[in-house]
Amino acid sequence: MDTVQSYLRACPARTVLDALANKWTLLVLSALRRSAGPVRFNALRRQLEGITQKSLTQTLRTLERDGLVDRAVYPTVPPRVEYSLTELGAQVGEMFTVLGDWAEEHVGEILSAREAFDNRPAPQPLR
Repeated sequence: MDTVQSYLRACPARTVLDALANKWTLLVLSALRRSAGPVRFNALRRQLEGITQKSLTQTLRTLERDGLVDRAVYPTVPPRVEYSLTELGAQVGEMFTVLGDWAEEHVGEILSAREAFDNRPAPQPLR
């Protein structure tokens, strides 16, 4: 049986998967993809209910470092900063949007399955 390369500890793709598996990464990329253009930090924060300033800052820095997000700083007082997707970010953002849409479409089924699992009788020990 062949081992998928990203399953290997030393595979560099694993660091990419680790970064993408973060819930805020998924939501930030999806929000930027759905926007009509560049988005300012506070507008993005208002869109992503529950994200802290620290988490949004860290997520945006990681995405910028990974080449998924562009950060534009304008020389105004105070400085204006806007974020937008790179071509690479748009590609992964498209996948995340599909995933988010799927989650919204099937949330009822998932919640029902969770409830059924949580309410099932405890397994009896084998004798």
